[in-house]
Amino acid sequence: MSTIAITHSLLAAGLSRIDVTYIVAGVCALAGISAFVGLIVVPAVGAYRHAGHRLVAVLLSFYVLAAMMGIGLLGAGAVIWIWGRYG
Repeated sequence: MSTIAITHSLLAAGLSRIDVTYIVAGVCALAGISAFVGLIVVPAVGAYRHAGHRLVAVLLSFYVLAAMMGIGLLGAGAVIWIWGRYG
């Protein structure tokens, strides 16, 4: 089933377009958090034995998350700026 078919079926079920947008954003957020935990936090915690080292690894993982979010926000800002200027 394609994305367009899913969207049309959600709209036919009585959901508004903004509701569909919220559902898509929620699913994407859940996928992003799952990927962060599975690909960054779990290996970082598994690399150490002591609880203090594991705690520091988790805190540094959040630093990595903040850096990735910053890069994403800069990229989105660049797209918006270019779109407004040339689009």
